Amino acid sequence: MLKKETFVPIQFFKKEAYTGSMMGMRYRIKKEEEGLEATVYPEPYCYEATPDEQKTKEVFPFSEEGREQALDWINQQYEAKIEIWESARRK
Repeated sequence: MLKKETFVPIQFFKKEAYTGSMMGMRYRIKKEEEGLEATVYPEPYCYEATPDEQKTKEVFPFSEEGREQALDWINQQYEAKIEIWESARRK
């Protein structure tokens, strides 16, 4: 699970997107005009190579609170769709 205390600070997102993976689930957080956009999608491909229909997105305020909400949401998505991530997980 992602931890708020050790995750990149909000200032990071002013310049670029942050991507990572967690046991079969990939995630991406990026500053957009409407706020901080968080996306989850299954492995094995990168964000650009994954079909849009496999991505789930949510937008949060661009603030420290929004960063924390995005991390909570990503963790919730992992728990809610664990079967998808486990089947996508590289063996």
